[in-house]
Amino acid sequence: MPMEKRDNLVRELMAAQRAVKAALKSGKPEELALARKAVDVAKVALGERGPVWWTDGAPDLNRHKVSGSVYAEWWAANQKS
Repeated sequence: MPMEKRDNLVRELMAAQRAVKAALKSGKPEELALARKAVDVAKVALGERGPVWWTDGAPDLNRHKVSGSVYAEWWAANQKS
């Protein structure tokens, strides 16, 4: 993805996240739904959500706790006390 496009998407994501925060404060469910949709759209465009984009056969561990994944041992060993 060209850097300019990525930068624009990151700006859109940040604005959408600010909109979620504002909607939570306002207590308006319609605004919250729209803001959360905007976050989702930006994250999908950035490749953070949606179908996996890699083709090496590695599992999609998105939205899984690391403690229940193949990385659990590494994670535990690298946590600061």
